Amino acid sequence: MQTRSRGVSSLVGIAAVALIVSACGGGSSGGGGGEGGPKGDTGFKKISANTGGTPQKGGTLNVLGTGDVDYLDPNITYYTIGYSAARLYSRQLYSYPAELGKQTELRPDLATGDPDISDDGLTIKVTIKQGVKWNTNPPRQVTAEDAVRGLKVTCNPSTPFGGQTNYAPFIVGFKDFCAGFAKVQPNASAIGKYVEGTDLPGATVDPSDPQTIIFKLSQPATFFPNMLALPAFSPRAKEMNDYVPASAQEAQHTISDGPYQVESYNPAKTLVFTRNPAWDASTDSLRKAYVDKVVITETGNQDSITQQLQTSSPSADLPFDSGPSSTDAVQLLNANNPQLNVESEIASNPYVLYNNESPNNNGALAKVQVRQAISYALNRANLIQVAGGPRLNPALTHVIPPQILGSKDFDLYPHDVAKAKSMLQAAGASNMKLVFLFRPESSTSQKMFQTIQNDLKAVGITVTGRGVPNADFYTKYLFDPSKARKGVWDLSLAGWGPDWYGNAALSFFGPLFDGRVLPPNSSNFGLFKSDKVNSLIDQATKAQDQDTALGLWGQADRAVMEEAAFYPIADPNEALLHATQVHNDIYMPEFQTFDFANVWLDPAKNGG
Repeated sequence: MQTRSRGVSSLVGIAAVALIVSACGGGSSGGGGGEGGPKGDTGFKKISANTGGTPQKGGTLNVLGTGDVDYLDPNITYYTIGYSAARLYSRQLYSYPAELGKQTELRPDLATGDPDISDDGLTIKVTIKQGVKWNTNPPRQVTAEDAVRGLKVTCNPSTPFGGQTNYAPFIVGFKDFCAGFAKVQPNASAIGKYVEGTDLPGATVDPSDPQTIIFKLSQPATFFPNMLALPAFSPRAKEMNDYVPASAQEAQHTISDGPYQVESYNPAKTLVFTRNPAWDASTDSLRKAYVDKVVITETGNQDSITQQLQTSSPSADLPFDSGPSSTDAVQLLNANNPQLNVESEIASNPYVLYNNESPNNNGALAKVQVRQAISYALNRANLIQVAGGPRLNPALTHVIPPQILGSKDFDLYPHDVAKAKSMLQAAGASNMKLVFLFRPESSTSQKMFQTIQNDLKAVGITVTGRGVPNADFYTKYLFDPSKARKGVWDLSLAGWGPDWYGNAALSFFGPLFDGRVLPPNSSNFGLFKSDKVNSLIDQATKAQDQDTALGLWGQADRAVMEEAAFYPIADPNEALLHATQVHNDIYMPEFQTFDFANVWLDPAKNGG
């Protein structure tokens, strides 16, 4: 999940990348082969955004999907479609504009301006705008105290945020705060009491200004200001202490400081947003909120959604977590269909997960040699082909996509059946039986499962599938390490994009390959552990200059691949459809879809 965050901007003086979630793996099932996560620019782009005309207010935006958000809680969600929904009702300290070519330029959202950074880089101050209010009764100002509360809740003992590895090592006292939090009973009363009664030294309210939050870092981290765009850093209303974070009960009482509020939520079925009367447009430069209502229907299927969007009926405006199938995407692309928007990802999406702690086959997947053998057995070209071909899916053979600083191209595992067989025999694992976890709602996921099944059959490995719903894939399986340790799955597909941009290698290695922090506090779903990789992560994050850090990230990339922690497939281009009545349909890599808070509809066909 993804998540997602991406940061190359004037805020930290790094040049922006042209055009991701969360961040964590998202839920796309489109022609890009997506199994989730954010994006960027690989040299191919077909943008068909309908940005002309005079914006019109009103109407209902009908969004169609096949699955649900992970959570409505902005401090906990780590899923690209969770981010896309949160854009409507939750505001961040910093975020990204829905402007073509500028979707990864970090801008102040709740913040009054750029962060105030001390000369030694250890103190960062952010001031929240006056006039931003919660939709409480009566509405009240969003404060720095709310921002501190939001950060604290990310390591709650019930459902913690999965991307803590990005910032946990740097915020003074955060690890100790979370260690104490882990001992608290996972109920609303105990959680609220701990949050309100326990100090976090690295995140405090400026005693001279209740609108200013002060972050104290244990070491300089030039990328830290960019992390402040993560929804995890979103302010949190005190009223949310009445509910367990990310719980079903909390979802029904979501408090908003954005232009919309949750009118109703029927999990895995519908999610409806209406205007938030407490929102003041003058305080929000990133969300125009043209439509009156947003209705997300989550009960569709990939093919029917593709067909409905092409008809441009008032009941089908945009996709939620569903793009056209790989076959349809290629046909639409070849036909130069004006309703098809294709923009590239900064992502490893999808990749094959290896369950390092599976007890199946006498724990064979714990052996580096076995994972290496499987990597040689897999045919990346075939996997790319079933996802729509190389135009939609440029190959990726290592951890860091080419748009992220520090990336160097190499391929340790060219397809080699004979070598794979020999290595499996040497490791005593020639007749393995593996369970592959996948999402049947995605035709690409199904095809990749079948392709991997055939590839591994050629080296004597039998693969059976375990299909699970999109809504359960991460929350009930990958984020639950007990499922991995019980051998519920051996192989799977996931996707990942950076939580910020440019100097963002940490946002791949920390959440995915740091073996000291495991799910649900990270997205290291395969439970990979390596002292060498951990050491390189530490050295790179502590490096005093960028060139040294980038060299260390390059070493970490090679170390991860030498130990065959996973099998990358592509850095894909995302293919998404939009109905003809939709205007200003700007693709946002952070969300892996369009920005619902900024589109407007043709008044003659506005669904309402």
